[in-house]
Amino acid sequence: MTPKQQRGEATVELLLDAALRVYSEEGEQGLTVNAVTKASGVSLGSLYHHFGSIDGLVDALLLRWLERLLGELVTALQSTRTARTGVRSLVRAYLRFVREHPEVSMLLHSSRADRLGMTQAARLRDAQEARLTPLTEWVRHHVERGEVAPLPLPLIESLVLGPVVGTTRRWLTFGDVDLEEAARILPDRIWRSLSADPQ
Repeated sequence: MTPKQQRGEATVELLLDAALRVYSEEGEQGLTVNAVTKASGVSLGSLYHHFGSIDGLVDALLLRWLERLLGELVTALQSTRTARTGVRSLVRAYLRFVREHPEVSMLLHSSRADRLGMTQAARLRDAQEARLTPLTEWVRHHVERGEVAPLPLPLIESLVLGPVVGTTRRWLTFGDVDLEEAARILPDRIWRSLSADPQ
């Protein structure tokens, strides 16, 4: 890597870190070009050069942390042997990530992230394909073994992540959910909805 490329990467890191800091302190309304350049010490021209706009910067920040979350979910599944223990590990890994990164989780579960997901769903899936493929393969494997009900993949995804995302949003918004309790209760409740033998 050339010195110029190294400087470019360092600038990108400064901008992404500053954007998260500004979002954490000021919320989405405070996430402006001026606020980010001031917090990062990076010039306006550099922000536009690397990201094109403040929207491009925030999208890159969302993608960075989405990739990290998906990576942690994949890692959680890789150490499990059964579908049931996989569901338990995935739910707990998701809630642990939220607890450890509340500011990031606020961004990942924001209306801005929802808008990005709705308008750029195909691009997001393509960008995260390397992370999503192991999750998809894990589901297929356990459907083929007869552990998971043979439901359409989008429904399985909704049955697993729907309750976790809903709980996360409740915790982030109202704070009236105990994430430790949720990590104990949700896995078995979710498993009942997925199991090929719900008894």
